[in-house]
Amino acid sequence: MHELSLHILDLLQNSFEAGANQVTLDIREDWHNNQLEIVVEDNGRGIPQEMIDQVTSPFVTSRSTRKFGLGLSLLRATAEGCGGRLKIDSGLGKGTRIVVTFQCDHIDLPPLGDIASTIIVFLTGRSGLRFMYRHSRDSRQFEFVTTGQEEFINSPVGLMRVKEDLQKGLAEFTRRCNL
Repeated sequence: MHELSLHILDLLQNSFEAGANQVTLDIREDWHNNQLEIVVEDNGRGIPQEMIDQVTSPFVTSRSTRKFGLGLSLLRATAEGCGGRLKIDSGLGKGTRIVVTFQCDHIDLPPLGDIASTIIVFLTGRSGLRFMYRHSRDSRQFEFVTTGQEEFINSPVGLMRVKEDLQKGLAEFTRRCNL
């Protein structure tokens, strides 16, 4: 995948398909320690302990619609190829927490991509989902939470308004971080 946002969308989709009604996306850029960390955490069904090491194999999936799953496998390869790693903490009935790290200055690190559009695609048609997005760069932080925005998320016009708010907030966040 050419952008990390596509990997993020895959992780968010996995959370929803696992029955989660609470999903958190946390992106941490720590330039002082040369580390980019992406965390997706949910309260879904979780992954059985005996499957945790297997889910990053391209030939393992819990879906019945196809016999392989490339998302986690490709993400792990991207992370490891950029001096990082992928860690999965999960258990049945406990939800799942996936932490992916990358070396910020690695030449092969894909761009983050359009996070606002990624979030909007994920939220479309997902009423009843509590979603939190936090993005930090060193000591600065941007946060977005769906709580209280249900009426907007359930309509196309509302989604466009939420997307505009996200884009504006992220643009301001980026501007403040680049001072």
